[in-house]
Amino acid sequence: MTEIKTVTAAMIIIGDEILSGRTRDANLNHLSLWLNRMGVQLKEVRVIPDDAITIQNTVNELRVQFDYVFTTGGIGPTHDDITAKNIAKAFGVNFVQSPEALELLNKHYGKEGVSDARLRMTMIPEGATLIKNPVSSAPGFQMENVFVMAGIPVVMQSMLLDLEMRIFGGDKMLSKAVHVFEGESYFADILEDVEKTFPNVSLGSYPFFRNKKYGASFVLRSQIERELDLALAMLVLKIKVMGKECFEGEAAL
Repeated sequence: MTEIKTVTAAMIIIGDEILSGRTRDANLNHLSLWLNRMGVQLKEVRVIPDDAITIQNTVNELRVQFDYVFTTGGIGPTHDDITAKNIAKAFGVNFVQSPEALELLNKHYGKEGVSDARLRMTMIPEGATLIKNPVSSAPGFQMENVFVMAGIPVVMQSMLLDLEMRIFGGDKMLSKAVHVFEGESYFADILEDVEKTFPNVSLGSYPFFRNKKYGASFVLRSQIERELDLALAMLVLKIKVMGKECFEGEAAL
């Protein structure tokens, strides 16, 4: 039996502006793809408000369930940026000023440019390590297996550069796909047969409507390349036996 190493993660998107629809989250897709390249599977995503108890409870719940937890949002200079303080409360540690973070902001803005508001961004949980921010210098931080990052997409993405040597993944999730120009229900039985034959392969069916035709993309995912290839071959063969044509890859949108 092939031994599989699976490393998992959860993401917490923090912000009233996301829940209200005023701001569209652009971080989930980027983080998911980045984690996949690192050999980490993003298993759960939660969008929560800027509420102290909700932040504490969500962080404490997810950090024991998953290998890594990533948060975005709520670490800026304004009164409603309460994420950092509540990460400290979740871990039961003091909320302290980081001399390193203060030095970074002094270098970036000059001492005269570091206002009281910006000083808020130098406060982190005691024992945390900083996550570098090449864009504006105001850092994120890591507290054990929890990584706290900015909500602004360009800043969040730049912070990931500092995490590439801190994340230790497992076997990468691989994927292959085919598509057909028939309704997905037509293939329900053979999709079930493939999944039963290859329990280490997940098989998703994604319907589409293009050029006035219904169809479906079948996406196979597995951490075991050989089983992925065999499952794909079985699926393609069964589709052909049905007298239907399938095409490589997902259908173009």
